[in-house]
Amino acid sequence: MGSSPIVIAPHILLPRPGIDLHKFSVIACDQFTSQPEYWRDLEHLIGEAPSTLHMIFPEAYLDSVDGKTYINGINGTIAAYLKTGVLKDIGAGFVLVERSTPYVKRRLGLMIAIDLESYSFEKGAPTPIRASEATIVARIPPRLKIRENAPIEIPHVLVLFDDPNDGIIGPIYEKKAELPLVYDFELNQNGGRLRGYHIKDTTAIIQKFNDLKEKNGLMFIVGDGNHSLATAKAHWDKIKLSLSPEERLTHPARHSLVEAINIHDEGLKFEPIHRVVFGATMDFIGALKAILFGTHEGYWYSKGSGRQPLMMPSNGPLAYKIVQDHIDRYLKDHPQAHVDYIHGIADLEEVADGNEGAIGIVMPALTKGDIFDYIAKGDVLPRKCFSMGHAVEKRYYLEAKTIK
Repeated sequence: MGSSPIVIAPHILLPRPGIDLHKFSVIACDQFTSQPEYWRDLEHLIGEAPSTLHMIFPEAYLDSVDGKTYINGINGTIAAYLKTGVLKDIGAGFVLVERSTPYVKRRLGLMIAIDLESYSFEKGAPTPIRASEATIVARIPPRLKIRENAPIEIPHVLVLFDDPNDGIIGPIYEKKAELPLVYDFELNQNGGRLRGYHIKDTTAIIQKFNDLKEKNGLMFIVGDGNHSLATAKAHWDKIKLSLSPEERLTHPARHSLVEAINIHDEGLKFEPIHRVVFGATMDFIGALKAILFGTHEGYWYSKGSGRQPLMMPSNGPLAYKIVQDHIDRYLKDHPQAHVDYIHGIADLEEVADGNEGAIGIVMPALTKGDIFDYIAKGDVLPRKCFSMGHAVEKRYYLEAKTIK
């Protein structure tokens, strides 16, 4: 296949003026999966107002609604929004994203589009864009059902790049007053505030990203939305088979919209992702304690036992591998059990308190050095090892791009 730039300036779609962005923008669909009350509260807030809530499939609903009917509703909403002009093309360029949250004063990112031919989630793949964690291939088909009939994508994917001197986003932010402000509003559900600045001249920025690749062949690792980007890749790999070589170079599905964040951004805090195993018995903990070792003081939690000590390796990736392998084996041998991944200790304890037989495992935080260096060497972390901030700091859907 012919070559195409790894980073391009996409035509970005945003809600037209007059749309209530406080209601339009909602958090990533894979958050608060064991807390359906979060999504019920969001539904009550938004009602029938134009919103990305009507354009996504919250994972908290996966087992409670008819998937085919729900997806048809999503696609119908997207078609209606495009027909009635709810979404407007602001032109080619990047968007500088400035986010404040209850936990950090400022986190900066760039909305860009990346070439899916330069991305792989396979372990050891020498591509410039790589997954940070193991990808569960079985999780792609349900997401693909939504994407394959959708004319646009509205992503929550965050990719990280290694720019210790802040030479890419820093200079842009210093001159933000010279850029058109395309949105500025308070996010719902305690998500903080979001501001966006449109960047039309992107040539020098793209060159700086290309320079990053020259260091070790790695331009981006996927920080959030691993499975969403893997789905975009699967969708592209499927449709490109019917395209000519020339069409493949310019087809809108080839490049996927993402937010790129410098891993050294001061507002980017890495939080652990904890585990809650439902339907577990005490033999689960006994067997886990028998294989764990180390000096990190963690703990497990259940409604009946409260907090109980659990020592783990100080090597973060190793701790996650041991715990996740144990959970996978336990679920295979105990079909009645299942696992969820929880952001925040308070949320973990709340979920465990509300479910008899639920056991929570509090996991350690990884360092930024752990993550980028580990991926650069050709490995991938076990799934759900780190979260870029707390649950409410996850990316909220807003910008969109055509894929047809």
